[in-house]
Amino acid sequence: MKLSINRHSATPIAQQLEVGIRDWIETHGAGGGRRLPSIRRLAATHNISRNAVIEAYERLVAMGLVRSRPGAGFYVADRTASFTQQPASPLNEITSGLWGLFSANEDTLKLGCGWLPSHWREGDDLTHAIRHVARNSRSGIFEYSTPQGPLELRGLIQERLRPLAITTDAQQIVMTGGGSHSLDLLVRQLLEPGDVVFVESPGYYNLFGLLHLQRIRVIGVPRLADGPDIERLEALLALHRPKLFYINSVFHNPTGSTLTPAIAHRVLQLAEQYDFKILEDDIYADFQHTPSIRLASLDGLNRVIYLGSFSKSLSSSLRVGFIAAPPALVQRLVDIKMLTSISSSRFAEQVVTTLLQNGSYRKLTERLRTKLSSQMAVALAMLKNAEWEIYTEPAGGMFVWAKPPAVITPDKLAELASQWEITLSPGHLFFADNQSTPWLRLNVAYIQDPRAAHFIALKTT
Repeated sequence: MKLSINRHSATPIAQQLEVGIRDWIETHGAGGGRRLPSIRRLAATHNISRNAVIEAYERLVAMGLVRSRPGAGFYVADRTASFTQQPASPLNEITSGLWGLFSANEDTLKLGCGWLPSHWREGDDLTHAIRHVARNSRSGIFEYSTPQGPLELRGLIQERLRPLAITTDAQQIVMTGGGSHSLDLLVRQLLEPGDVVFVESPGYYNLFGLLHLQRIRVIGVPRLADGPDIERLEALLALHRPKLFYINSVFHNPTGSTLTPAIAHRVLQLAEQYDFKILEDDIYADFQHTPSIRLASLDGLNRVIYLGSFSKSLSSSLRVGFIAAPPALVQRLVDIKMLTSISSSRFAEQVVTTLLQNGSYRKLTERLRTKLSSQMAVALAMLKNAEWEIYTEPAGGMFVWAKPPAVITPDKLAELASQWEITLSPGHLFFADNQSTPWLRLNVAYIQDPRAAHFIALKTT
């Protein structure tokens, strides 16, 4: 790529690069898919700063002319993208993609979903806890909970955070109706329209939709095998001033990767340097055998706000989550919770309290961890045998981020999924810029269904 850079021009170098690359794409990039020079190579070739190259690429990504692929660089986008194209609403894209999973009939194999199959759920201990609450707590059935949540349950959660080296007080914990409710409260409290939020890309698409709903500017930071791409994060911080950075530390959704100590420390250093807060989503914590580093443990809940939930492990219908936050933030979150929902479900909170107190929940999660680890090993072996590319090999949890062999077109993959009555999560939803991608999130809890085996082996009926 030969570009003309005039160092004496009044036009900034980044803008010159943008125009030059755009002209090159118009001439040489028809059809899309061509790889562009790396940031380092382009900077060295033209003897310019890497920040100028990054800024040019980011502008082209925003225009839809270039796509960023985490860990792989920048590529010319499909030529259906243009300046005159009117993209679909990000919010509509996300909700439309979700309907396929939530509307599928019971006979469909939800290989791309984000929850455990119903036959995995252990009903006996849960039924016992429900009966216990029904017999012993009339208020648990009929009355509102306290706005912050029962002190007894918050104390139990405080103790559950100790093995993660997260030191907090029960007064710093706010109960919520699950992880999504936690995010909604925090977005309402901390952000205003036009604010910038950094998210991991690929990352949690439901958060992307929530941020778009509140007219927040969403900037994607590539997620690598050890956490967010620090080099890209630093480059983006030179261009933007985020109020928040959302991170899924353990068994990241969708890649299954886990944050390493070195990356965690660097993220916190950058948060201090550039004055932004971190939302640490740890709703998969109970799927981890041996606790790894948490941002909240390093930070002491100063800049980090920590989210947890019982919905993934216990029951999708029993919506119980929590926020552990700096003391100054707690009352404001409780105020918003009162205005929007008054309180969480007292009944659900008392059921969870019972399960924590009698040890049933601890034993349940121990069994789940073992079962998921076994399923993960099976899934990775199946994918390797079928020559799928695996983004990173997770140490546990539910998700593998993988893509089929290059010879399998998206249309062919969709045809195979339809033949085997399988529903998938559209891969593009996991990217902040909604880019098309061959990568798929696969839920290992569903992997031993014969239909999943045939699908991964790319066999027709």
